[in-house]
Amino acid sequence: MDAGFIGQDPRGAEPSREGSGAAGPTVTLTASAAKRIAAILSGEGPDARLRIGVDGGGCSGFQYTYTIVTEADDGDLVVEREGAVLLVDAMSLEYLRGSTVDFVSDLMGQAFKISNPQATASCGCGTSFAI
Repeated sequence: MDAGFIGQDPRGAEPSREGSGAAGPTVTLTASAAKRIAAILSGEGPDARLRIGVDGGGCSGFQYTYTIVTEADDGDLVVEREGAVLLVDAMSLEYLRGSTVDFVSDLMGQAFKISNPQATASCGCGTSFAI
């Protein structure tokens, strides 16, 4: 598989992990993001996971949140790839469905970048979006 995700692989393979049960990929994790998440979590203990969520606020109406946690909650989407574990709660998943989580490094610095097909606008910082 090229990317870690939950749901039906478009090439017909089985899902990488239980989670949403929805047809089609729900959240995709790139190799670059998986590598960075695994590096961050390696210093946080054996049960550490990265939770990505969506909260109201930010300059465009919604903002992405990142939290290190040690347990998944009931109903969480769990995406695993190359030692990285990403969690998305059911409410946030409604705003993140179809998104790709990447980690980019450029002249402006390093950051997680979420390409969200549901976002109709975003701010320059990349952490705030509108639907």
